[in-house]
Amino acid sequence: MPRILIAPDKFKGTLTAQAAASAIAAGWKKGRPADVLELLPMSDGGDGFGAVLGELLEARTRRTLTVDAAHRPLRSRWWWEERSKTAIIESAGIIGLAMLPLRKFHPFQLDSFGLGRVLRAAVQLKARKIIVGIGGSATNDGGFGMARALGWKFFDAEHKELKEWVELSALDVARPPAPFWREAARGTVPDAAARRPYLKLTVAVDVGNPLLGSKGCSRIYGPQKGLRAQDFALAEKCLARLSAVLREQHGLDCGKSPGAGAAGGLGFGLMAFAGAAAESGFAVFAESARLDERIARSDLVITGEGQMDGQTYMGKGVGQLARRCRQLGVPCLGLAGIVLEPQRSRPHFVQARALTEIGSADRARKYAARFLEQLAENVAKSWV
Repeated sequence: MPRILIAPDKFKGTLTAQAAASAIAAGWKKGRPADVLELLPMSDGGDGFGAVLGELLEARTRRTLTVDAAHRPLRSRWWWEERSKTAIIESAGIIGLAMLPLRKFHPFQLDSFGLGRVLRAAVQLKARKIIVGIGGSATNDGGFGMARALGWKFFDAEHKELKEWVELSALDVARPPAPFWREAARGTVPDAAARRPYLKLTVAVDVGNPLLGSKGCSRIYGPQKGLRAQDFALAEKCLARLSAVLREQHGLDCGKSPGAGAAGGLGFGLMAFAGAAAESGFAVFAESARLDERIARSDLVITGEGQMDGQTYMGKGVGQLARRCRQLGVPCLGLAGIVLEPQRSRPHFVQARALTEIGSADRARKYAARFLEQLAENVAKSWV
């Protein structure tokens, strides 16, 4: 009997990856009841990353009192696997853009402090490995707020402590937490372990942008979060000063590292302030899921996301999954809410089908699960 691997990402704003997988499976089973189905919800580091990776690693949910990007109180969910002492943290569930009222806050009012609190909670459990998915954040602070929660302090030339990231253009001194600061004060060069009391921190990113410049976080992703063209100069000035001070005073030169510009510079912040190593969020998922093995034993892989567009074919998780399938000689079927430029999908998917085949885009968003189940059934009935 044919084996079908069902591995969708979230349909942003409508369905989690788990809900999408269930809807596809229900429809496919109606159209081809004899097929053997394996469900594997996926994530490349954004919304839903924690739940997906937590399930794969059989981690238990924990909650920590923290704040969101606007410093409103929040009991945040994260995941803990006791045997390996691994913590999984999803930034979107702490400082995520989707958690905030639409257009109520400007990015100059938001920071990543709440994420730092959850990192501290993981450290207090003596985590040996921490994996942080950073997609979907509301912030553009370069990890400044997170650093303050971890104990870093920032001062201007008058020794006034800076507590908002838009003050960073006046930054004169960045003081790390002990024991890093005590070692630095004695003139020795502390190693990575002094900066981070855990074995390994991985930041899962889905883009390779640098911190600054025309391809940096402020200009490329800032507008999605509310930055306007007139805000770019101040945002760049503040983050450039932060990067320069860390490089000059502590030898932390991370601004041009691939992924530094991810999530409003949060990639940069985790590398610089917490000694993190950046990895592709999809690669983190694929390794944890033993993805290649699952694909190789399948006759068909079905994936999907809310919108298939140019980003799908330039590195997003669904596109990378299709590439893996092509390399392993397994056909890949793509289902989406909307498929833009269908001709671009042909080298990647045997078919790319959209919920808009069944009804309007508005109805597809409103009844996403029902439409996705129906689309999967329709495709299954005609599948040879």
